[in-house]
Amino acid sequence: MEKDIIILGGGPGGYNAAIRAAQLGAKVALVEMEKLGGTCLNKGCIPTKALYRSAQLIRDIKASSGFGIDVDRFSVNTKKMLERKQDMVGRLTDGIRQLLKANGVEVLNGWGRLVDRNTVEVTCKDEKILIRGTGILIATGSSPAMLPIEGAGLPGVMTSDQLLNLERVPESVVIVGGGVIGIEFAGILNQMGSRVTVLEYLPGILNGFDGEISKRLAMFLKKSGIALETGAKVTGFEKTGDRIRVNYEGKNGAVSAEVENVLISTGRRPNVKNIGLEEVGIEFDDRGIRTGEAGVTNLPGIYAAGDVTGGIMLAHVAAEEGKRAVEKLLGCSDQASIEPVPACVFSFPETASAGLTEEEAKSSGIPYNTGKFMFGANGKAMTLGEEEGFIKVLTAAESEEIIGVHILGPHAGELIEEGVLAIRNRLTVNSIAATVHPHPSLSEAFYEAVLASTGRAVHAAPKKSPGKGGWYE
Repeated sequence: MEKDIIILGGGPGGYNAAIRAAQLGAKVALVEMEKLGGTCLNKGCIPTKALYRSAQLIRDIKASSGFGIDVDRFSVNTKKMLERKQDMVGRLTDGIRQLLKANGVEVLNGWGRLVDRNTVEVTCKDEKILIRGTGILIATGSSPAMLPIEGAGLPGVMTSDQLLNLERVPESVVIVGGGVIGIEFAGILNQMGSRVTVLEYLPGILNGFDGEISKRLAMFLKKSGIALETGAKVTGFEKTGDRIRVNYEGKNGAVSAEVENVLISTGRRPNVKNIGLEEVGIEFDDRGIRTGEAGVTNLPGIYAAGDVTGGIMLAHVAAEEGKRAVEKLLGCSDQASIEPVPACVFSFPETASAGLTEEEAKSSGIPYNTGKFMFGANGKAMTLGEEEGFIKVLTAAESEEIIGVHILGPHAGELIEEGVLAIRNRLTVNSIAATVHPHPSLSEAFYEAVLASTGRAVHAAPKKSPGKGGWYE
């Protein structure tokens, strides 16, 4: 079989790249062993957000009396939640399959392995197929990383993949890891009635996010009833009847906790094994395939995109890297940078970030101003009953360009895109000030935070004297 481009992996990086390459006139073969859509669609972003929405509704029902709506009682039907989740996944997977078909992409369901620089062997159920192509894109994604902890293989000690299919809400859960996955599941399970404890080895949760945002979120998590311990090193798991004993070193010494289930959410590892990397001489290690501009590997004509490169492991990053890689392969684009990359955490409240954190600006010696606006002073947030949190904006001291946006509060995952556009296009405070924002809307909080960085926010009391260089909180 002859193709212009062969793509290994049908996740966000692979299927987006396949469609883009087909749009550019290439003959494309896409190889995927499991379901189209990859981890994001089948075991990650979409399933967790489906459960997150259910958790949101539970939270809203609990708070309904404050809106003048009295609910005497309600129950959680986990079976229906899972059915809804699977229905959404199925419809989206079918949609991707139809898009690939409509664009003329040939999809092979099997295990792809590199044979040489231009050849991939696909092992299907009943046969092996050799495909030759001018260019190859590796987008095989990642898998949950399991810590080498004694007892990690015990029944009831799960990864996120397994937890997503749990048919009953556990009475109690220890979550090992305070990153994005751990914090999202902590909020979901907490709202559904689980007693949740999060154990994080580092001094704070959401490592890499703005420190002020992470600290404030930790306060909200504790306020909601989630037990959160940082600086905690898990040493082992033991089975005690129908429960699991979690042993760990806390700030005050050895501690143990007995729970029904354990979720290990300590990151993901690139899928680099058994795909022929060694045989053809592609440089890689446990952190992923080494890539240069637009995802090029050390071998001309072979590119890599998404989680398998060990970079930023987000679906939207994989999608953009995949598209830009095939554009480069086909010689129609040299645009490699995808910065700034937005990161979102569907916590309670939501968290989102783009651009420089305050810690990064300080360590890089970049002079900056900071502006903040609290959602408690935003009319739309008040009507929603979502007054917790704030928007924080960093602007360059001299040029007044927006260089960082960090949000903790309602619909943060939607609001962050205005910040991304501002940073990407090097917009200034005046650019935002001259742009009318609708009232009442959550976007007004972003507008006010930007103005606050130069002392011009109207709907907040001044912390320092108004004027250039001052700021409001």
